[in-house]
Amino acid sequence: MSVKERDPLTGHQTTGHEWNGITELNTRVPRSIWFFIIITHIWALIAWILLPTWPLVTTYTKGILGLDQREEVAEKVIAANVARADWADRITAAPVSEILNDPELLARANETAHQIFGDNCAGCHGLDAGGGPGFPSLIDDAWLWGGDPDTIMETLRVGINATHPETRYAQMLAFGRDGILEREEIRIVVDYIQSLSGAEISPDRGAVGAEIYADTCSSCHGETGVGDTEMGAPNLTDAFWIYGGDDKAMFDTIWNGRQGWMPAWEGRLTETERKILTVYLTDLRQAAAQ
Repeated sequence: MSVKERDPLTGHQTTGHEWNGITELNTRVPRSIWFFIIITHIWALIAWILLPTWPLVTTYTKGILGLDQREEVAEKVIAANVARADWADRITAAPVSEILNDPELLARANETAHQIFGDNCAGCHGLDAGGGPGFPSLIDDAWLWGGDPDTIMETLRVGINATHPETRYAQMLAFGRDGILEREEIRIVVDYIQSLSGAEISPDRGAVGAEIYADTCSSCHGETGVGDTEMGAPNLTDAFWIYGGDDKAMFDTIWNGRQGWMPAWEGRLTETERKILTVYLTDLRQAAAQ
């Protein structure tokens, strides 16, 4: 009978395997590990018996406790709807101005709107509704179609350049890419547009820029550059720029054109939810203006 080799330092038997002078010890699995394995297997067996566990062909094992998380969620949703029915009905019936002047109702609306906004709007407009490059701020006064409550409600309903049959349409031509203006003409009109909000420009360059602007831009943005809310054309005389008001950003905008997009929320959000969002955004704007 062969005698297995033992490690002289620990006294443990070896497996007989050796790598570069390192001998593998044949140590036992610690009892704590066996204990853990046994306990987890017992718990798994209990869970299989008590809880919904195994998928079958068209159903699954229900478990002797009869738990169903989908039913639990449905019950919680029904309970939540019942709890909010009173104030939700008041919001549905009341005009936005009345809700804004009712502290209790406004608090209810804002509490709900914060979640609705976070789930549906914050991905583009930011958690603070301050917007970002390519996405407009919702807390300033530069609203393309107007920022009054009725207009906000309609924009939420139909979207912008969306698939809704009544969606709002807005598109700026690609004046450079499509060969309408040359590069130097775009640079000149950029300087002219910046001069509308106070930037300095030489008289000669300003005269050329004014002519280019009148021929290519004024039909949408107006003769003085104040924009047209009926068309969703932005004001070019203020400090609010969706895509940036520096030389490069404006050149890119005029060269490539712009066509923003917002989904239509009719069918995704109820009329009451859209109204709650309108109240929330109006309240944010009022707070930001203070």
